[in-house]
Amino acid sequence: MRKKPTWSGRPSNRGGAGRKSAASDQAGASSEADSHSEDVVEPEDSLPEITLEQLPQPLQEAAARAGWTELTPVQAKGIPYLLVGRDLMIQSRTGSGKTGAFILPIIEKIDTEDLRCQALVLVPTRELAKQVVTHAETLSGPGGMRPVAVYGGVDYGPQIDAFRRGAPLVVGTPGRILDHLLKGNLSLDGLKILVFDEADRMLSMGFYPDMKRLQQFLPNHRISGQMFSATFPSRVLRLAGQFLDTPEFLSLSRDRVHVAATEHVYYDVPAMKKDRNLIRIIEMENPTSALIFCNTKANVHYVSVVLQRFGYDADELSSDLSQNAREKVLDRVRRGKLRFLVATDVAARGIDIFELSHVIQYEPPDDPEAYIHRVGRTGRAGATGEAITLVSGIERIELQNIGRRFGIDLLERTAPTPEEVRQMVTERITALLEAQLRDRDRLQTERMQRFVPLARSWGETEDEVAIVAMLLDDYYQASLNAPPEEPASESPPEQPNKAGDRPPRRSKGKRRTRRGR
Repeated sequence: MRKKPTWSGRPSNRGGAGRKSAASDQAGASSEADSHSEDVVEPEDSLPEITLEQLPQPLQEAAARAGWTELTPVQAKGIPYLLVGRDLMIQSRTGSGKTGAFILPIIEKIDTEDLRCQALVLVPTRELAKQVVTHAETLSGPGGMRPVAVYGGVDYGPQIDAFRRGAPLVVGTPGRILDHLLKGNLSLDGLKILVFDEADRMLSMGFYPDMKRLQQFLPNHRISGQMFSATFPSRVLRLAGQFLDTPEFLSLSRDRVHVAATEHVYYDVPAMKKDRNLIRIIEMENPTSALIFCNTKANVHYVSVVLQRFGYDADELSSDLSQNAREKVLDRVRRGKLRFLVATDVAARGIDIFELSHVIQYEPPDDPEAYIHRVGRTGRAGATGEAITLVSGIERIELQNIGRRFGIDLLERTAPTPEEVRQMVTERITALLEAQLRDRDRLQTERMQRFVPLARSWGETEDEVAIVAMLLDDYYQASLNAPPEEPASESPPEQPNKAGDRPPRRSKGKRRTRRGR
């Protein structure tokens, strides 16, 4: 049994109102605090939550620097586990204070006299790396630990200089961290804490191969590891089993414990802009595989053409197809070689796609019963899935009526903006290109030197910028034909679905590089 923390006192009863905070990560936490005691999934041998007054004095001073008057639920519940070093998957909404939940224990555990990297926080984007570092600087204060943001798309020099000066806390994207490790600029020999922030986004952006290579640089001594995410779909759970040792699960997202069922989401978008919104949603979600339903054969053809024109591996299935064409499509489905299949309800009967990650409804079904048949194709065999519906006008009311009829909790999301997609695409293509550059051999690296002067000169005119953009677009579109690489799994993992349930233990034979835990 693990040793329990030494603080005493009963769990606090907070409503979350009246909080003052200078850090953006604390914003919006009150909505979760209003009902944090309901529907909370906790590990076995659970620990009592902690109050601000029960924190060690240095952490109270850190909280005061950020203007906190109390802890958010994710901090009060999560910090006790992190202080004693238990591996944990923590589910909490964005904006619930999760950054503070792992930064405070890092401050407590880091030795400021030791200039080696002692805590590593992996994040999916440069913007998040900057935010986490800013938050850490505020909490640690002058003379505290030296957090360093590490991400691609910028010069290596300043990051290398920061390592040389001492960087006990490193926050960065997996690709650039891996670059520094391969070049010997960074060592993880002194690592104590490993945090995966927004773990669901990291895997959906295709960072898994880089993280597996990065794993080879982890030391053999004991490391405390945590994953933070707003959702824990099956692919993230499989990832957790490879990077954390028998991780426990803590959820504070009321009505949103996404580890045992299909999540039902809808987007209210203009009818004439459904096609563009569909593309943006797919680019943000980056599904492993999806079955896309339309109510008419005309829409099936239109949507499949739109997806193909945007570079996605997509095909259609409707009653208009010849038997030969239908068999070719079905053969690709059976062999797992088709990422997106667009179909009507009738044409999709009898089709089973293994581990289908998403069901997308371009429009709600005319028959309410069809909704159940559609979404029932994902989230099977203990895995999790996501059902996404695009609605406009009266379709929203029709979908809500379906939700009430079948007792389905429908979550409305705001459609991603072009700027949000641009940012996501920028991060993704940077990660892809940096990974490809790392894999070049000596001859390939020597050969490409011919184009370095040209690369440096381009970008001075609009025509040159257009050429660079065209090349990047062609490369990115080619990458869309392959789904994001996922962790190997012999069978779908069992999912924790109630208090006391735990994620699966890693199967024998899948030993981690770091040992001694």
